[in-house]
Amino acid sequence: MKTAYDVIISPIISEQTMDLAREKKYAFKVAPTANKSEIKQAVEEIFDGVEVKKVNVANYDGKLKRLGRTQGRRSSYKKAIVTVSADSKPIEFFEGL
Repeated sequence: MKTAYDVIISPIISEQTMDLAREKKYAFKVAPTANKSEIKQAVEEIFDGVEVKKVNVANYDGKLKRLGRTQGRRSSYKKAIVTVSADSKPIEFFEGL
């Protein structure tokens, strides 16, 4: 059985996600095996008083990178954009940045 902290790995902090946070949409890096309902339950469990309205999920393949003759690959990850309902309180972690 997975805990909420196994599903939500980390928040994604960038200029684009900070613009989305104004619209009550928050981006997280999630476990590759997590589905939308597990992500919704995990966010509501970790952040008290937050009601999730919608979850969008995207899988990202790692880019191929080179340094001289050696090649490597960035790791693949799964990203979830969580939309919070209008009457729900915002997630404080994104508000302080």
